[in-house]
Amino acid sequence: MNKAARSIETVILYSRWLAVPFLFGLIIGLAALIYTFGVKLFAFLLLVRTSSEEDVIVGMLKLVDLSLAANLILIVIFSGYENFITRIHPEAQAGVPEGLIGIGFAGLKQKLLGSILAIAAVSVLEWFMDIDRAADTVKLGWVVGILLAFAAASVLLALADRLGAPAEKKDRL
Repeated sequence: MNKAARSIETVILYSRWLAVPFLFGLIIGLAALIYTFGVKLFAFLLLVRTSSEEDVIVGMLKLVDLSLAANLILIVIFSGYENFITRIHPEAQAGVPEGLIGIGFAGLKQKLLGSILAIAAVSVLEWFMDIDRAADTVKLGWVVGILLAFAAASVLLALADRLGAPAEKKDRL
């Protein structure tokens, strides 16, 4: 390989480090989400004594929604770092959860779609719990339709990964 080609490859290889500021931006966004969670939790706790059972459940679902969004951001941060920047060595880092490292592209797709599906399902539950006050059937139809579209996409990706796996193994042999 000539020197010019090797130089180009080196620049391309090290350009992956340009994605690190995006990951730091997601970490800052996660901190903002913690703040939002704290504000909503405080407001929820102030109103819980005087709220109906349905309002308490809707309030809890909103907190669950924020928690799922935080988990989604963590998955993107860890998998983005490990898949595109450099590997994480769990033996060098104490307490790294196994579920956050070693996520391949197929696993990442499934985890992302699973998290998005869970967030959408929580939103649908919020709508159903609050249906007496906000009975807009058109919006409810869209919310359920989007949830079903995410579910269908998740199933299709799982099937595609399952069908594609044997071909990938054959190519490696």
